[in-house]
Amino acid sequence: MVKKVDEIINIFLKDLDSDIVCKLFANISSGKKLRAKLILKIAGESDQALALAAIVEMIQVASLLHDDVIDDSNTRRGQKSINAIFGNKTAIMLGDILYSKAYYELNSISKEVAKVISNGVTELSIGELLDVELSKNFNPNKKLYFEMIYKKTASLIQASAKSAAIISKKDEKSFSLYGKNLGIAFQIIDDILDITSDSKTLGKPALHDFKEGKTTLPYILLYEKLSNNDKLKLKKLFKKDLNDNEKTWLLSEMKKNGVIEESLKIAKELAFEAKENIKKYKNKDLEDIINNMIQRSY
Repeated sequence: MVKKVDEIINIFLKDLDSDIVCKLFANISSGKKLRAKLILKIAGESDQALALAAIVEMIQVASLLHDDVIDDSNTRRGQKSINAIFGNKTAIMLGDILYSKAYYELNSISKEVAKVISNGVTELSIGELLDVELSKNFNPNKKLYFEMIYKKTASLIQASAKSAAIISKKDEKSFSLYGKNLGIAFQIIDDILDITSDSKTLGKPALHDFKEGKTTLPYILLYEKLSNNDKLKLKKLFKKDLNDNEKTWLLSEMKKNGVIEESLKIAKELAFEAKENIKKYKNKDLEDIINNMIQRSY
């Protein structure tokens, strides 16, 4: 299934008649392809669904190329990022090419699907912008956090699920809500794993998010539970290269206050709601996507 999606992406890229683009793209490691799997589990493996899956994955890769430049990230999925190997300009232009080609190919699906996906990418871009703004200072506001992760992560997953429902003539609203909840829960799990997983498993340093200016859900929940003095201490650690004592304090306070468990509970509640929205379809594969996402370790 995923192999077919990769084959279609390579066909799309060969259409561009650019050896440079194909060589650059070959340096990008294949990810989980959550959005592609979601589309194919909802709509089946028709030619239209496979094309849509390839288009969405191209968009996802483009967004990650830009994201790595914005975050000054030198690794992606445990390997050197495109910007680290070839420079920021090349990474940005490759992202732009993938976006443009994806939008071109969207015309072969349908006008309605093109609008849904395009709107999802607009929301994603606004989410990136909000993420940059929130990274300037410690953010204790849960509402802003959830708005940001919905736009940055969940919006394209939601658009993928809704588009798959459109082309397979299923209930758009049910699958849209499924995708939205899946996306938000997915990002919360990512945020938890940044704290609980080791560097080798993550493919990046542990506790990397906080150093990079991301006040994720566990940190917001911890801030709410700390004394005023410890609140100030936590804020002083924001965007800092933590020493061993500071890491020990941070992790012990999270454990003492149960914020990882609380964050996981929120993710599980969202996952349950996602499954409830599509319960009538009795689609075990879609339930497994949710369950595996909650239980993953990377």
